[in-house]
Amino acid sequence: MNYGAIIMNLIPYLNTKDLIDKLPWLALIDAIDVIFDSEVIEPLRHQHDLNVPNEPSASLLLKPAWIEGKYLGVKQVAIFPGNNSRGLPGLNSSYLLSSAKTGQPLLQLDADELTARRTAAASALASRYLSRENSHKLLMIGSGRLARSLVEAHEVVRPITEIQVWSRNQSSAQKMVDELRAKGKNAIVCASKDLPKQTAAADIISCATMSTEAIILGEYLTEGTHLDLVGAFTPTMRETDDEAVQKSSVFVDTRAGALSEAGDLTQVIAAGNFDPLDVVAELSELSKKVHTGRSQLTNADSAITLFKSVGAGREDLAAAILAYEELNRSHT
Repeated sequence: MNYGAIIMNLIPYLNTKDLIDKLPWLALIDAIDVIFDSEVIEPLRHQHDLNVPNEPSASLLLKPAWIEGKYLGVKQVAIFPGNNSRGLPGLNSSYLLSSAKTGQPLLQLDADELTARRTAAASALASRYLSRENSHKLLMIGSGRLARSLVEAHEVVRPITEIQVWSRNQSSAQKMVDELRAKGKNAIVCASKDLPKQTAAADIISCATMSTEAIILGEYLTEGTHLDLVGAFTPTMRETDDEAVQKSSVFVDTRAGALSEAGDLTQVIAAGNFDPLDVVAELSELSKKVHTGRSQLTNADSAITLFKSVGAGREDLAAAILAYEELNRSHT
């Protein structure tokens, strides 16, 4: 008898709908704040190339993180480009939470929704420290799944009353705006010709694209703006230009990740226009109150702040733990 298979079948699984219910924004933002103030072991991401006979090569990514004696989590991401010809998603991911005391599996989760929610929550956490408290105009660059989560998360920490949505695909931007309006939000599409003006008018600019060219230009940024850069997660991608980085007080989720993977920073560094030592702080320093964020900056109200994230395994772990503990509470 395959006892391992039986045990795995008994492990609860949380799908997209479940995670929306078990990971409310405020609780998730607070959980990520706590985990950045905690002792977490977070090895570098493992990446492996997989040969697929007669098809493009695939990739396997493994992101582990654990809290000794408490919880162990691993995210598995499988990228199979050949799936496009089959009409299947090219990326599939899953998350397994286990006990770090016994090794027993506790919970399986839809890693796509888990990643979207924890990414948006990390940006909202950074905004809590870095944007002005009265920020109410949000410019959302991008109109995909993550963009929708980012709007919701930013609304939790700041009194957002106006949302502009820009996308290279204007029909996609219109669809997102229609959805936001249906929920009672004051949202409009930002036309490309209006992007410089709306960049200058925004209190918070959040970017979640796959762009390899700058979209938000530093020449249009104005005093007091908070720039949230989520999308460019490889050295060949970028969402802002050199001037935007140079004009900003730069914060990151982790120095190790952002300074090696984020094109928004690595390209500026390579050009000699930014010194890595000029990164003001990473999220752990904000959560530990080593740095208080905007309030500690010179000319705090007028400073331009920039937060660059590439994702951290501890964020996934925080979300999975919260979901597991919420699930247990609902069963008692």
